[in-house]
Amino acid sequence: MAVEPKDYYEVLGVPRDADEKAIKEAFRALALKYHPDRNKEPGAEERFKEIAEAYAVLSDPKKRANYDARGFGGVADFSPEDLYGDINFDDLFGGLGFDFDLGPEGLFERFFHRRRRGPANGQNLEIDLWIPLEKVMTGGEEIVRITHPHVCPTCRGSGAKPGTTARSCESCAGTGQHATIRREAGFTFQSITTCPVCHGKGQLIDNPCPECTGRGVVEREEKLIVTIPPGIEEQMVLRMSGKGMPSETGGLPGDLFVAVRTKPDVRFERRGVDLWHRVTIQVADAVLGTSLTVPTLDASATVTVPPGTQPDTVLRLRGKGLPEFGTGRRGDLYVCILVKIPEQLAPQERDLYERLRALVSK
Repeated sequence: MAVEPKDYYEVLGVPRDADEKAIKEAFRALALKYHPDRNKEPGAEERFKEIAEAYAVLSDPKKRANYDARGFGGVADFSPEDLYGDINFDDLFGGLGFDFDLGPEGLFERFFHRRRRGPANGQNLEIDLWIPLEKVMTGGEEIVRITHPHVCPTCRGSGAKPGTTARSCESCAGTGQHATIRREAGFTFQSITTCPVCHGKGQLIDNPCPECTGRGVVEREEKLIVTIPPGIEEQMVLRMSGKGMPSETGGLPGDLFVAVRTKPDVRFERRGVDLWHRVTIQVADAVLGTSLTVPTLDASATVTVPPGTQPDTVLRLRGKGLPEFGTGRRGDLYVCILVKIPEQLAPQERDLYERLRALVSK
């Protein structure tokens, strides 16, 4: 028995009379929570697809009217192109500086394993970008440098010297292949091999472009500015459209995916939006109590260590962690107290510890 899909209003958590603004805000909040680039839990991608489908229907007045009147039957004939083709996802998420890769191509290829007709796009590139905690805190711009092939500006990708053209390979008649047919015992066998003269290109360049030496592409370093949103999560992926490899068939360039990672910091350990800091104190300070100055990402803060503090006690400083992505709510700073036990004692120290042991054993 087929499982009935969930009501679109229930999926977004809005009433049936919700206005356009409420539907948009509900989708935006849920998409931030369940997008597969952020949520790696099992089922997150399916949940995200469900949310995106609900928004695609309810955000369009005509589709919504069909759904309200006929239920799922009113939208059953819509293809993914019909559902998502007119949605401006950059408008929905652009304010965060984070590209959700939700344009039609992204949805078709990633979720529905479909590609639009036309020349194949270039390959995507992926790089890691390491940023300090301070940049996670404030957001801002980072520069990345990538080296990859660009279409040669001199020959425009033809490989031939300007003013000349490539000629068709006579060996393969421009097909790039050689076909050999043989007959054995009443059967016909055909063998296809790559043309050894043009190496499968079907063309020969007598006068190669001096800049790219006939390859049609040149290697160049490109400096790109990546916008980091405040509170960006560990290994969140930012997409830069058209900054990947060029297409070999006349299609669009691929995209560059930047995985943002946090640089190690000797002061803190990052755990989501919370930060952890470890500090070691003397036995006497643990017994009698003391005050400590600890670092934060804003400024130093004073922490009171109460008398009788035990090893591994954790003190909490509210609102001194990292901002939460998409909301700005601050996490906390946790200070873990370690107690140093002296390994070697001076004679006077040993005498005091002996007297203390004698005192507490009475």
